[in-house]
Amino acid sequence: MTTSATVGSGRLTERMTALVGEIRAVVDRGLPPELTAYLVGERLAPHLGDTGLLTGAQREGDPGGYRQHVLHAEHDGSFSVVALVWLPGQRTPVHDHVSWCVAGVHQGQESETRYRLVSDGRTAHLVETEHQTGPAGTVAAFAPPGDIHLVRNAGAATAISVHVYGADVSRLGTSIRRVYRLPADGPR
Repeated sequence: MTTSATVGSGRLTERMTALVGEIRAVVDRGLPPELTAYLVGERLAPHLGDTGLLTGAQREGDPGGYRQHVLHAEHDGSFSVVALVWLPGQRTPVHDHVSWCVAGVHQGQESETRYRLVSDGRTAHLVETEHQTGPAGTVAAFAPPGDIHLVRNAGAATAISVHVYGADVSRLGTSIRRVYRLPADGPR
């Protein structure tokens, strides 16, 4: 499945502008990635589900694949805020990230399967370590390494999540560092 992306899809709402300021205050502290992600997650959570967070254009999906709306990229590249819109059945490949990440479910629900890479030096495969279904309001925060996962909309309605990455996604085009095409234990 492909992903479509828009950069600067409309102006930021007043609520999103406030959230960006809160994120900036955390990121500017220069804390370790895991702690930064945790604290950004705390700032994101109260905004999830608020109808004033995203514009109509920033809530639009794409039948060809989940859609990424890059809402904000900090001028120094230290973080980006992205809205991901998932129509029913849409999913990511199994992947990891270029930086710390915080994901909050804004609308609907998302299913996430996390994996661990196991290698004996000659062959490698993925082992499923966790499966979670997150309703609106759920926040997950993590940092590489150990951030291998697949995200999908297993529900019957559109799901929207707000992601904050510790990188300039507008410049990189994606937060994905590597896609895994290895055999995996467990359901996919």
